Amino acid sequence: MLLIDNSAWSRRRKVGARDRLEEVLAAGDIVVCVPFLLEAGYSARSGAEHEALIGRLQMLPRVEVTADVERLALRAQSELATVGHHRLAPADLMLAACAHHSRHGVLHYDRDYDVIAAHTSLEFASEWVAPAGTLD
Repeated sequence: MLLIDNSAWSRRRKVGARDRLEEVLAAGDIVVCVPFLLEAGYSARSGAEHEALIGRLQMLPRVEVTADVERLALRAQSELATVGHHRLAPADLMLAACAHHSRHGVLHYDRDYDVIAAHTSLEFASEWVAPAGTLD
């Protein structure tokens, strides 16, 4: 199972990402969490679009943000600070902590997840939706 990050979701129509997203969605291998839902909802251009988008995404299985997840994210940020990488997006840290806690991977298009995986005690599979640098 893979927690999806908005960096992958926002590129869902791009050649190179579309097939991978369709594959994992069809297999039922995508889960969501509140940090992702908030980021996805931020991109809506109207109330109606927001309602439709979030309504569809909330039908996917969900990982809850618990007190344990919060502690994991704070610890990861502290670990990153010791190596000078603490200025990563808070939503990315929360999503990575959700992935660690639920034993899921993260599907993304964001180098931050590789940094988090390399420099913190969070354990999760960092899976790119497409090779880095191919969709920008």
